[in-house]
Amino acid sequence: MQDIPNSGKNLIVEINGKKFARIPVKTHLITLEDNLDEIIQKYLKSFLEKDDIVFVAEKIIAILQNRAYPLTEIKPTRSAIFLSKFVSKKPGGIGLAMPETMQTAIEEVGSFRIFLALIGAALTKPLGIKGLFYIIAGDGARAVDGPTPNTIPPYNQYVVKGPESPGKVAEKIAEMIKRPVAIIDANDRGIRILGTSKSFKVNKRMIQKALKDNPLGQSSQSTPIGILRPLNSN
Repeated sequence: MQDIPNSGKNLIVEINGKKFARIPVKTHLITLEDNLDEIIQKYLKSFLEKDDIVFVAEKIIAILQNRAYPLTEIKPTRSAIFLSKFVSKKPGGIGLAMPETMQTAIEEVGSFRIFLALIGAALTKPLGIKGLFYIIAGDGARAVDGPTPNTIPPYNQYVVKGPESPGKVAEKIAEMIKRPVAIIDANDRGIRILGTSKSFKVNKRMIQKALKDNPLGQSSQSTPIGILRPLNSN
């Protein structure tokens, strides 16, 4: 395989007494014009070993599904402008605290659900309860990825929705490569597994432990695919 990127991260981890290599796979800039089958064939298929597990960033799946939108094409409604004022920015990201990302979330889950989420979060925040907003708003709102300065251009000026049917996408990739596959939403604060292959089972708890510090990176690394490779397997 080509030189391993993201070498600033510790790419060897130990989980439950077993060591794994976390191998980020560098690609070209993925756009709507690309094809998932061709991406997997070009960057992944010939490099795999027997016991590898593949993880794929949800953002490139969403891009390939035409769920990435330039800021200039998003026209926030008055509801989106109003509701965005009551959302705190996420650490390291804008979240729904801008009209364009809020508009995208409203398109996914509806303004009434966002309103309920804001009320619930406001009522429980004094009690020390955190995270209720996105629990009520749901995965459709949580998955909205807003523009950040460190994101690779042109996506530093895009809003990206979560991918549709991530489990089906994971299964499609798994059938191509005959390995377990997980579609993940990862950042430097943690990881969520959005979908996994069924024909090739994925140990979700182990994946979450192994990838909790996001070895793929979030900015200019251009490493949207990774391999989790056991180092002590036969």
